[in-house]
Amino acid sequence: MIDAFFVRQYGGPGVLERGPLPAQDLGPNDIRIEIHAASVNPLDWRIRDGALKALLPYRFPLVLGNDGSGVVAEVGGQVSRFKPGDAVYTRVRDDRLGTFAAQVVTDESAVAHKPASLSHVEAASLPMALLTAQQLLTEAAGLQRGQSVLIHAGAGAVGSLAIQLAKHLGLQVTTTASTANVGFVRGLGADTVIDRKTQHFEDEVRDMDAVLDSVGMENLLLSFRSVKRGGTVVSISDGPDVALARHRRVNPLLWPVFAVFGAKPHAAARRAGAKYRYWFMRADGVQLEQLNPLLEDGTVRPHLDRVFPFEQTPQAIAYAEEGKAIGKVIVQMRSS
Repeated sequence: MIDAFFVRQYGGPGVLERGPLPAQDLGPNDIRIEIHAASVNPLDWRIRDGALKALLPYRFPLVLGNDGSGVVAEVGGQVSRFKPGDAVYTRVRDDRLGTFAAQVVTDESAVAHKPASLSHVEAASLPMALLTAQQLLTEAAGLQRGQSVLIHAGAGAVGSLAIQLAKHLGLQVTTTASTANVGFVRGLGADTVIDRKTQHFEDEVRDMDAVLDSVGMENLLLSFRSVKRGGTVVSISDGPDVALARHRRVNPLLWPVFAVFGAKPHAAARRAGAKYRYWFMRADGVQLEQLNPLLEDGTVRPHLDRVFPFEQTPQAIAYAEEGKAIGKVIVQMRSS
């Protein structure tokens, strides 16, 4: 049995329980990881609420938690890249959630060796946000050196990493932030900062090659005023569309629902002569490990807001859900 935080049904914060659950079976390509720390992501409470059940149908009881860092305890017979005792970090696959627990089992393909220069707490803050930022810039938007990008919410978990990666890629970076965080995002390397408390980005920013939105529908629709013709606006918040449903193999009977969700941004894209993409990041241990050198040499640095002990996992989720954290909120299971 393992100690875990889980839900038996979808709902608000009150559905989260703590208790012992049977340890997961280990398949031939699987790794069992003793979790030292895990990070809180918006996806955690959206899954808890049932907001994504059309995309991510789960069976209960469901252990929450999408990424974390720890030590390999056991490997399947066909695992080749890892051995017991290895320090690793992971964004587990969508169908293998469970990092808010003493241990998790996930496919080898989702796991990377932890950068030696980072603690487990620091490493736990990275997998989902770092992979999201990398995939947004290089795959969803397909940006090349010298191009421009507007990154919304630059002080957020994804935004702060996207700024650092974008500068490493040689991009011109504009970002939005609240007044209190202007200095922080400038320190990350942003070339231009729009103070969202005193400025309207849609009036200030024009002709971007791409815009990355993590804020919501109103902000997303305004973003089409800032992108150039032929450019790309990418959302990771509102506006999932039929292309996503098809890619995720959602029941075709639900595609009309996704058509409605994506109708407004696609219409805005047509009016702007731009492209629109909704991006749902994928777990990719190899891609994550390829980014390790940037973490080892300090090109990309994690930013933590607050660390909670494991028994305070509900409080950690509630704190992150308030949306005021600057950097990642971490749950620590073991000292490291």
